[in-house]
Amino acid sequence: QVQLVESGGGLVQAGGSLRLSCAASGRTFSSVTMGWFRQAPGKDREFVAGIRWISGITIYADSVKGRFTISRDNAKNLVYLQMNNLKPEDTAVYYCAHTARYYSDFSSRTNYDSWGQGTQVTVSS
Repeated sequence: QVQLVESGGGLVQAGGSLRLSCAASGRTFSSVTMGWFRQAPGKDREFVAGIRWISGITIYADSVKGRFTISRDNAKNLVYLQMNNLKPEDTAVYYCAHTARYYSDFSSRTNYDSWGQGTQVTVSS
C-alpha cells in the first residue's frame, strides 16, 4: 500500500504562485507514475500533471502547460507541483495520485490506484 499526503494548498491571488507537495510512504518502490489531479465543486476530477517516477518524463494538461511544473525528489519520496501565474479557474482541491502499474496514458484517473486526501487551492481574482 502507498499512502499519499498532500500539503501546500492555500489562498493566493491571481498571478501568484504555490507549491504543492505530496509525501509518499509505504510501498514506494512500486511507484511507476505519480500524478496530480484537481476537482472543483460540482465538476469531475481532472488530470493536471503526471511524472514517471524513474525517468522523470512529464505530461501536462493543456490548461496548465507553461504555468505548472511537476517534479519529484526520489530520495525523499516527494512529488511537487509548482504552480505559477495562478488563475481563478485553477481553484480546486488538488489530489496526488499513484499507480504501480504502467500505463501509456498519464491522464486517466482510472489508471491510478492510490490517492491522497487532497489540498485546497483557492485563487482569488
